[in-house]
Amino acid sequence: MPKNSKVVKRELDDDIIESVKDLLSNEDSADDAFKKSELIVDDPEEKDMDGEKSSESGKSEGLRPAWSNKMQYILAQVGFSVGLGNVWRFPYLCQKNGGGAYLIPYLVLLMIIGIPLFLLELAVGQKIRRGSIGVWNFISPKLGGIGYASCVVCFFVALYYNVIIGWSLFYFSQSFQHPLPWNECPLVKNASHTFVEPECDKSSATIYYWYREALNISDSISESGGLNWKMTLCLLSAWVLVCLAMIKGIQSSGKVMYFSSLFPYVVLVCFLIRALLLKGSMDGIRHMFTPKLAIMLEPKVWREAAIQVFFALGLGFGGVIAFSSYNKKDNNCQFDAVLVSFINFFTSILATLVVFAVLGFKANVLSGKCIIENSEIITKLLKMGTISQNLIPVHVNLSDITPQDYHLVYDIIKKEKEKEFPDFHLSPCLVEDELNKAVQGTGLAFIAFTEAMTHFPASPFWSVMFFLMLINLGLGSMFGTIEGIVTPVVDAFKIRKEILAVACCLLAFLLGLIFVQRSGSYFVSMFDDYSATLPLLVVVILENIAVSAVYGIDKFMDDMKNMLGFAPYKYYYYMWKYVSPLVLFILMIASMVQILLSPPGYNAWIKEKAVEEFFHYPPWGLALCISLMIMAILPVPIVFIVRYFKPIEDNSDNLASVNYKKGRVIKEPSNLEGDNDSLIHGKIASEVPSPNMGNNIYRKPNGSPTRDTAPNGRYGIGYLMADMPKMPESDL
Repeated sequence: MPKNSKVVKRELDDDIIESVKDLLSNEDSADDAFKKSELIVDDPEEKDMDGEKSSESGKSEGLRPAWSNKMQYILAQVGFSVGLGNVWRFPYLCQKNGGGAYLIPYLVLLMIIGIPLFLLELAVGQKIRRGSIGVWNFISPKLGGIGYASCVVCFFVALYYNVIIGWSLFYFSQSFQHPLPWNECPLVKNASHTFVEPECDKSSATIYYWYREALNISDSISESGGLNWKMTLCLLSAWVLVCLAMIKGIQSSGKVMYFSSLFPYVVLVCFLIRALLLKGSMDGIRHMFTPKLAIMLEPKVWREAAIQVFFALGLGFGGVIAFSSYNKKDNNCQFDAVLVSFINFFTSILATLVVFAVLGFKANVLSGKCIIENSEIITKLLKMGTISQNLIPVHVNLSDITPQDYHLVYDIIKKEKEKEFPDFHLSPCLVEDELNKAVQGTGLAFIAFTEAMTHFPASPFWSVMFFLMLINLGLGSMFGTIEGIVTPVVDAFKIRKEILAVACCLLAFLLGLIFVQRSGSYFVSMFDDYSATLPLLVVVILENIAVSAVYGIDKFMDDMKNMLGFAPYKYYYYMWKYVSPLVLFILMIASMVQILLSPPGYNAWIKEKAVEEFFHYPPWGLALCISLMIMAILPVPIVFIVRYFKPIEDNSDNLASVNYKKGRVIKEPSNLEGDNDSLIHGKIASEVPSPNMGNNIYRKPNGSPTRDTAPNGRYGIGYLMADMPKMPESDL
């Protein structure tokens, strides 16, 4: 019997034998037992209905695992889609691309490509109940390379994404001390005197700690510098956490989701409440949401919004398909797609409020320090007679000056001493100038945010909470990414999930050692820029084409109607057929143009100058960038060529199923989980009472190398019609 399909017991009653009465007219007494026996039939429409019970009952070890409940599944999808990008990418794009006005293109693109394509992946995973490899092989065998490409991209992303979790683990471990180790610059002692570390003095304490203490970074990508043992241990710890969570599949990772998906929201809410109580937080929020409508009309804004929508939902990775494949067959995936998408969107808004409330506080602190330093410069200029005391308003006290008074004095001096003013080296010390210093990614998490937390009361507590939140956000995304590798491979090649999960994590750790060299962060930037963006765009475009054009959009809508029990909104029909493919194609062209126009390079930290400088990749680095994109997309043309010019034989002798209709024995869709040739419930082939009909029909033994074939080319399960006397099909 098929291991992972539902056992459907049907009595061979008069309705069934009515259409084959002529065939069985010569039966003998042995056939009485045959007619009373039970057929084990693979019913594709019903086989999945018990799937959700498998994790609880455990009565049939072959049944596909299922989520314990709907909440666990939603948390898994939310945990996968809500990741580090929501915290350190979305706020940066929002600030850079028009503030509150950026939300308009983001929402528009979320509606026309985000939700429709997210629903498409949910639906195919839930309907076919396979990972990405099995799903796209089923939809279109010639486009089966889509699933393999998804696995390759997932693996590339997992390699460097877990390194970021390792960085967060390092900062988390260093947060249990007061004051925080990045609170101030270290002192260097020599024989004669003590002085501040020059590299730190030229930059800042948090920048120095990130580049020198954490990464111990080299000056270029060509200078390996050997392994950073601290980060190597952190990377190992990160992979151990992922492996332990994934080793039992969704039975283990699903339980972890309750904490890893919900804890970040607790931290974000706590941070928001605390930040709103700090001076200057509203300045940051006001700056954040002040709309700049002129910027919103630029094409670059829409391109970046589309890419953010694309990656925020995890489209093309295979994790969405893998998670939905463990669902009940009649689950309302249309509702899930909208729910998860808007949870993701509102999480980005919440994270943006937190980030800019904290950065507003930080900007006020730095502005206050700037005012104090510049007031001292003005005092010196007054003592030297360079500036007349008459220029300073009477009510202004330079020893305890307010921001408003300082800006008044600054404007007066700038106006009255216009020629000499550049020589005074005075700064306006505006909060807006600090807020306009847009930072993203590691610059936001490990530099700007860590600096802001040093000014928090009880800063170690908030540092622990922040980096624990980053770890959980990262792990939630990692679970989905690894599931996007493990589930398809297990479905396709029948490997034990435990062995594959451990092997995958071990291999990824060994390959990931390239990212924990002293030059490792440069490789992280390379993989982030070139290993995913363009390949995933190609993958999702092909997914859309495979469903809408190859499989047939009308057929797919009918499948969804049968699966859900109601017709999906017609809106999705037009999105999948016309709008989404067009928008994706435009986005792919724009991304290719962006890659061609942007010089391939990286920002290197120069120790002597304590600044970042842009360098072009060396020839081998450029070759690696191109190789990453090619290797990710290569499975698609390879599979297409192999199956187009030399079709791969399907194993339908092991995968076929039977269905009886009036006057017909027809071939059903293959069961991808494997098959057992036995037809009789509870019997192996050798024990089956065979219908004794001479040589007309006989039961083939298990393991027969040839397919059970009827003269008219149809396949049944276990019956060979080869020796039947030729008769009209109508008689059969």
